[in-house]
Amino acid sequence: MFTVCSFVAAGSASAAGTHYVALGDSYSSGTGAGAYDPGAGTCYRSANAYPKLWAAAKSPESFKFAACSGATTASVASGQLGSLSSTTTFVTMTVGGNDAGFAKVMETCVLQSTANCEAAVKNAESYMENMLPGRLDSLYDSIRSKAPSARVVVLGYPRLYLQNSAGCVGLNQTKRTVLNRAADTLNTSINKAVARAGFVFSDVRDEFSGHELCSGDGWLNSVTYPISDSYHPTARGHANGYLPAVNSAARRSLAAQR
Repeated sequence: MFTVCSFVAAGSASAAGTHYVALGDSYSSGTGAGAYDPGAGTCYRSANAYPKLWAAAKSPESFKFAACSGATTASVASGQLGSLSSTTTFVTMTVGGNDAGFAKVMETCVLQSTANCEAAVKNAESYMENMLPGRLDSLYDSIRSKAPSARVVVLGYPRLYLQNSAGCVGLNQTKRTVLNRAADTLNTSINKAVARAGFVFSDVRDEFSGHELCSGDGWLNSVTYPISDSYHPTARGHANGYLPAVNSAARRSLAAQR
């Protein structure tokens, strides 16, 4: 497990001696936050993404940014775990949304009827509850095998919409409600798998509360150009939502070890 001295560094102003690897999907790569690394191609790794912000603030001894837009549990396992090693001491990640067909669900809800949106969400939730847990278990086992000494923080996903927001254009209230419910279902499945693995789950719904779409102070993109940025955190979402969630997880884990 992650040593106490290393983990103190991970939660403090400096992370000297920490070897940090950022894995995961678009919510970790920073899709939607702009300032993309041209060398990362369609992974859309942003200078404004929370892993880059954490590394800039903490100055770890090493930092590998492997997260990639579109990643699933399978593609993380096959294409990102090479960044891990026995010397890795800190790992962060988001994954699971693409396994459940997040992009397709959003396309259905934006372009089709309410009934079709509800059906798409129901199918995604069935996957989250019945298929995703095993895929997460397998991935987390592989991470532990590759990085046996690492402290692993798995972050969740925010709800997209402020509930009962009057005068909000775009999707109707029913669609917003079922999409938020899907986020809750996804977070529940991830949280349970994280607990089974002995990792740390950091829920971002509290950080994003009051800053969802329709809030008037949103930290998420609605439908935008490029279309791949839609329904992803903005730069403010990473700086004010995901980054504090990582830091909070570090503090909580340290307290639990005492």
